[in-house]
Amino acid sequence: MAHILWCPTDFWFVPPGRSPRTPTGRFGRVNAVSTADAGNATPAATGADHPTAQSWAYAELFVEESQAAVDAREAARSFGATPVGRGAATTLTVLARAIGARAVVEVGSGAGVSGLALFAGMAPDGVLTSVDIEPEHQNAARQAFTAVDIPARRFRLIAGAALTVLPKLSDGAYDLVLIDADKLEYVEYLEQALRLLRSGGLLVIDNTLWHNKTADPANTDDETESIRTTLTAIKENESLVSTLLPTGDGLLVSVKL
Repeated sequence: MAHILWCPTDFWFVPPGRSPRTPTGRFGRVNAVSTADAGNATPAATGADHPTAQSWAYAELFVEESQAAVDAREAARSFGATPVGRGAATTLTVLARAIGARAVVEVGSGAGVSGLALFAGMAPDGVLTSVDIEPEHQNAARQAFTAVDIPARRFRLIAGAALTVLPKLSDGAYDLVLIDADKLEYVEYLEQALRLLRSGGLLVIDNTLWHNKTADPANTDDETESIRTTLTAIKENESLVSTLLPTGDGLLVSVKL
């Protein structure tokens, strides 16, 4: 069977009789998409052309960021943090607003950029629990939240390793969990997120296209393979309804049934 491998800008065709390359990294083989599975995802079937760089940029910058978010991004750059992109940030706001999120966990603070986006959509009494191993990032997040008068009672900033902190949080107590931290630990974060989420809650994972590496079987580094393994686990989990959005560096969104 022929296979199609997809990324936001290209398709790779693997001729019949040949298999997609099987990586040898510690996370196993790439999850190729067969032509049967691709179905309506192909441009010919949808009648849609690939978005141009101009169209992608237009969509990514469609909603203007607040000055607080701009300032938080600048702070993040100053010490090497990489927060969610503008398109992903506005998507977080929409998702939080859509479910009226009151209890949210983020793994990786992005110096407050993602937190500001979540607060913009959360209920007025909503509480954000932000876990980040870097105290400097959490301090920047605190400054970002304080700058827009978000009261301290609405956020818990925990500086620590996520796999130490998350198991201490309550089962089924959260409306939304955002994962944007160490890619090598995405599989473990997924396990914790599913435990933390209530039925109807949202799982959101950033960087799932990982600089165009995820869809290209030539990339077999451990971070890429970890992301692929995580995505495969999500696809195979019957308790999740999922989609992979090509905004920013890829944003996986799942609803827990």
